[in-house]
Amino acid sequence: MITNFIGTVSKWAIPFFLAAVPLYGAFRKVKVFESFVEGAKGGVQTAVRIIPYLVAMLVAVGMLRAAGAIDMMAEALSPILGWLRFPAEILPLAIMRPLSGSGSLGIVTELVSTHGPDSFIGRLAASAYGSTETTFYVLAVYFGAVGIRKTRHAVIAGLTADVASLAAAVIVCRLAFL
Repeated sequence: MITNFIGTVSKWAIPFFLAAVPLYGAFRKVKVFESFVEGAKGGVQTAVRIIPYLVAMLVAVGMLRAAGAIDMMAEALSPILGWLRFPAEILPLAIMRPLSGSGSLGIVTELVSTHGPDSFIGRLAASAYGSTETTFYVLAVYFGAVGIRKTRHAVIAGLTADVASLAAAVIVCRLAFL
C-alpha cells in the first residue's frame, strides 16, 4: 500500500512541478521565460565565483578517501550502529554524504550493484542519498562565494538535519520494505 503511494507520487512529482510552476507564474502575470533567463545569468556568475571553493572541497574529500579515513570512521562506529539496528553497509554513505555528492553517489552505486536495486540496502542507500545534503560542500562553496565566514550554527543545523533525514530514511524503509 505505502509502496504504491510512494511510486505514484514519485512518478508524478516532477511532471507536476514542471507544469505547475510556469502556470502559476503566468497566472501571476510574471514573465516566466525572462525570469528564467535572468536566473540562469545569475547562476553562471555564481558558478564562476564558487570554482576556488569547489576545488578546495574536492581536494579535501579526495584526501580523506585516499587516506582511508572514511573507512576507519565506519569501522569504529559499527558496534554502536548494530545496537541501533542501522545497517553497517550504509555507514560509509552516511559519513561521505555531508562531504561530497559525487563520492556518496559512488558509494550508492557500489551498494546497489552489490546488493541489488530492489534489496533493502539498495533502497535504503537510495533513500538516504536523496534525503540528505552535502552539508560541508554547501557551506564551503556557497557560503564562501558570498563571503559568509561564521558558519558554526549552519554546520550544526545542517548536520542535525542530515542525521534526522538519515534516521527517517531508515525508519521509512524499514516500514515500507521489510
